[in-house]
Amino acid sequence: MFAKLKKHRFLFEELVKRDFKKKYKRTILGMAWSMLSPLLMLLVMKVVFENFFGRTVNHYTTYLFCGLLTFNWFSESTNAGMRSLFGNASIFTKVNVPKYLFLLSVNIQVLINFALTFLVFLVFCAIDHVPFTWKFLCLLYPMVTLLVFNVGIGMILSALFVFFRDIDYLWTVALQLTMYGSAIFYTVDKFSPKTMMVFMANPVYRHIAYVREIVLAGTIPSLSTHLVLLAAASVALAVGAFMYKHYNTRFLYYV
Repeated sequence: MFAKLKKHRFLFEELVKRDFKKKYKRTILGMAWSMLSPLLMLLVMKVVFENFFGRTVNHYTTYLFCGLLTFNWFSESTNAGMRSLFGNASIFTKVNVPKYLFLLSVNIQVLINFALTFLVFLVFCAIDHVPFTWKFLCLLYPMVTLLVFNVGIGMILSALFVFFRDIDYLWTVALQLTMYGSAIFYTVDKFSPKTMMVFMANPVYRHIAYVREIVLAGTIPSLSTHLVLLAAASVALAVGAFMYKHYNTRFLYYV
C-alpha cells in the first residue's frame, strides 16, 4: 500500500489540493468555516441543553465540545468518504490507479479540518480551567484509531454507494441515530446496565468517552478500552479493504 502511495504521490497530493479548493470554493471565510461550524453547533447545544444537563456536569462546555469534536470528525469523514469513489469515476475509469487514493485524500482533508478545530478545543479547555497534564498526549491513540475506523467505514460506504444510491439516505439516518446514541450532550450514569451495553457497543461513543476520561477525569482509560478501539478500527478497515479488493473490477461497470 505504501509503495503504491509513493508511486502515485503526485496524484494523491493533487487530489488533496483539489478537495480543499472544492470544499471552500466561493466562500468568504474559507477554511475558517472548519472551526466556525462546530463552534456554532457548540453554542446552540450549550444554550439548549445546559439547563437540562449542564447543572450536574462539571466543565459542561468542555464535556459537550469533546462529544461534538469527535462525532463531527466521524460524520464529516464518512460522508465525504462515501462519495469519494463514485465522485472520481471519471479518473479511475480512464487511468489505472489504486481506488483507495480518493478515499484517503478526502480523509486527509477532513483530518486537517479536525486538527484546526482541535486547537480551538484546547483554547476552550484553558478558558474552562481544565488542567493540562502529560496525559493529554494519550489523545493521540483515539485519534489514530478513529482515523483508521473512519477510513474503514468510508471504504464500506463508498463501495456500497457505487451499487446502491440509497446508502446516502440510509447513512443520514444512521448518523442521526449515532449522534443521539453517543451521549454528546447528556450523561449515561443513570442508564440501566442493559442500556449501557448499547452505548459500549457504539465505537463512536467509546472514542468520545476515551477523550472525556483523559481531558475531564485526568485518568488513562483501561487496557480493555484500548483494545476495543483497536479492534473496532481493525475490523472496519479489514471489511472495507476486502470490499475494495473483491469488487475492484465491478466498480467500473456501475459508475
